[in-house]
Amino acid sequence: MLLPRQPSHQPEHDGCDNRGPGSPSGEPMGARDPLEEASRLHDLAVSLHAQGRYAEALTSFQQALALCEQEIGLDHPDVANILNNMAGTYEDQGNYAEAERLYQRSVAIMEALTGSLEVETIRVQSLCGLAGVYCAQGRYGEAEPLFQQALALAEAAFGPDHLEVATCLNNLAVLYKYTGQFADAGRLYRRALAITQRTLGPDHPDIATIYHNLGGLEHARGRYARGEPLARRAVAIRERALGPEHLDVAADIAALAGLLDGQGKYDEAEVLYRRALAIFERALGLEHYDVAVTCNNLAALSHARGDNTEAESLYQRALAIKERLLGPEHPDVAMTLNNLAVFYTSVEKYAEAEPLYQRALAIFEACLGPTHPKVVTCLRNYAQLLRDTQRRAEALALESRARQARPRRTRRSGT
Repeated sequence: MLLPRQPSHQPEHDGCDNRGPGSPSGEPMGARDPLEEASRLHDLAVSLHAQGRYAEALTSFQQALALCEQEIGLDHPDVANILNNMAGTYEDQGNYAEAERLYQRSVAIMEALTGSLEVETIRVQSLCGLAGVYCAQGRYGEAEPLFQQALALAEAAFGPDHLEVATCLNNLAVLYKYTGQFADAGRLYRRALAITQRTLGPDHPDIATIYHNLGGLEHARGRYARGEPLARRAVAIRERALGPEHLDVAADIAALAGLLDGQGKYDEAEVLYRRALAIFERALGLEHYDVAVTCNNLAALSHARGDNTEAESLYQRALAIKERLLGPEHPDVAMTLNNLAVFYTSVEKYAEAEPLYQRALAIFEACLGPTHPKVVTCLRNYAQLLRDTQRRAEALALESRARQARPRRTRRSGT
């Protein structure tokens, strides 16, 4: 959101007064001050992004950015703020390279600035944005120090109970879930939830986000029944606030479906997966990351129900989308490689399965380290293939590696 140019009138707001086609004096659009026009375009872009209309949002962001750069220079906080929002739109499109470039530029602008709380807000958001893109690309070692820096800055600038602090806590918790630090993730999520509830009340969509993430943490730990009520609460809050067809609601129902799937509640899970997939495809297109994730999860459910033809097709579709968006060495690609290998093993297509396990294991170990739960799961799955093909000595070697890894306080769950 653009910084207010008159903070005393609109503290901690977006600097745009939503006047509509003309100013209060009735002057025509062409006579509007360029910065007011930039604010209007920025507000429009934010609204379009919230509706999932990413291409239109980017056009408005680019127009706002050009006006701001012309009027106030290349290194103003308002420029950094627009860069952050543009980057977030590219990130939601799966264009991580462009998102990273814009976030890096924003971070560089804000490093040289000090001053008001509004400036500190943009500094924190720039760091979190760049860290989030690194996290989405599996670059966890680069993401963690940026998230930690953002959290420290937010606590120093705003105090320990501010919403910016809660956002930083949530972001760092997401990273810790990905890296298998489940206890740390849970602690940070709960602190973020307490702050957000005190500030916004129990029915705000931001509360739904944290319940969604808490449910996802239980899924990662294999504690599906414990995660189900958290996910149901997220769906209920968000659906009331945003309506049944919103992209965030689709993400919530997909997460709930995963927890139901883990408990063998296949009928309800399938309905929710297909509902989420339809919303994602309609709003985001057929090649989006969220489409790939939902295809992967629906494939696992189809496999569990014995529909092998659909399972294989969906896994292959998910893998192709992920490879195009994320590149061939991303841990999310490895997840689908592992799952497709499990499928092929179950239908005794061992020659197809083995190279997938080998590739998945190499990616997991390179990105996550040798003790991560996903590495352990992949080792055990690959060992089962070796046992099925009468290669007992090789299976024992992999099982020994899995035992020695001893991931931190987790239960093994599917990848």
